[in-house]
Order: sequence, then C-alpha cells, then structure tokens
Amino acid sequence: MSEFTHVDGQGRVRMVDVGEKRSSKRVAVAKGTVFMSPDTLAAIGDETVKKGNVLETARIAGIMAAKQTGSLIPMCHPLSITHARVDFFNDKKNSCIHIEAEVSLTGKTGVEMEAMTAVSIAALTIYDMCKAHDKGMEISNIHLAFKSGGKSGTYTAPGLSV
Repeated sequence: MSEFTHVDGQGRVRMVDVGEKRSSKRVAVAKGTVFMSPDTLAAIGDETVKKGNVLETARIAGIMAAKQTGSLIPMCHPLSITHARVDFFNDKKNSCIHIEAEVSLTGKTGVEMEAMTAVSIAALTIYDMCKAHDKGMEISNIHLAFKSGGKSGTYTAPGLSV
C-alpha cells in the first residue's frame, strides 16, 4: 500500500506540492444514483415539480460545484478546469436517476474530486428540489468510474463502463 501523500513525517496534514509535476491532459468521470418513488421520478420527467426544472437546476449546481471543489475539500488544489458536464439518465425500471459527471483540464493534478463533487451536489440538488414530495429519496453509489492522465495513468472502475 502506498503511503499517504497529505501527511508529513510528523503526522501533520498538508497540501501536496505539485509544483514540480508535469502538466498533462486529465479527465475524470464520476457516477452516482438517486433512488425515489415512481411518482417523484414522473414529476421530474414531466417537469411538474413546483420548484422548477429539477435536472437543469441540478446540472448547473453540479458544474458550479466542480469549479468550487478546492474551496470545499481542504487538501484539494484550486483548479482551472477547462470542461465540465453533468448528465442524467432516468431509469423507470429501478425508479431512479443516474448521474454522470465528466471534468477535464490540462494541469499538474487530477480532477477526480471535482467530478465526484459535481455528482454529489447534483444529487443533493435533486433531493432538495423534491424533498417536499419525497423525503425517502436515497443518494447512492457515488464513485469514480474513470480517470486518465498524470503519473498513475488510466483507471476504469472494475465492472463499469464509461
């Protein structure tokens, strides 16, 4: 197992110095799911939720969150991301919405946390906009599905397709 990079020899947390690293194209894709009642899923799809268009609001929230990750997670570097997208896939059979976020840049550190933050905040926005209708919604399975670039190369989550 590799040692933790955000802890110094005395056990103090620190932000990793990426100043000497080479820049490379970096991409990360994260996924997650929001389970809900069939009625809630239908209301989102029909755009009849009283707070407005749930998925477009969640899309904007996810993109904004990706851009703010360095302010939210203490040891993350503030990054100038060059691309962010958040997409939604309604799954009537399982009464859920699957969320996928992709973030990229050319830089010295990866964008995995930005992609996972985008999915997390998009999911929380769906919950917030629909909680009056369905307090039992469940946010699940937020994970890194894919990353490329940097010293560690490419990663694809086992059993997953991007």
